[in-house]
Amino acid sequence: MADLNFTDNIMKLFFAGVGAMANTMEKSNEIIEDLVKKGELTVEQGKSINEELTHKAQENFGDFDAMAIRTRLELMSAEKRTAYAEKVAKIVAELNERDTKPADAPEETSPEAAE
Repeated sequence: MADLNFTDNIMKLFFAGVGAMANTMEKSNEIIEDLVKKGELTVEQGKSINEELTHKAQENFGDFDAMAIRTRLELMSAEKRTAYAEKVAKIVAELNERDTKPADAPEETSPEAAE
């Protein structure tokens, strides 16, 4: 039970980090727009800075995401990690298959969905 509470806290921390990053990106965009309006930055400079900030935020988010996943996996037994990895692999395969189908191809329904 303590592991579940710890995992919940890690997930809350993860989402708090996501929220803080989103808030920071929003505020930085406002500042850049304000500088462009005041003429202290050109539109092109503003776009360049915005793209750089977005790229940096995505890099940091990836690091934070990997840390949260690793922490969750460390709380699992080897058997649970293996089962979890198999579930993730199945989901990835389904998504990859969906993404490679032509847009006009009819969706296949599983027998479970038909019931």
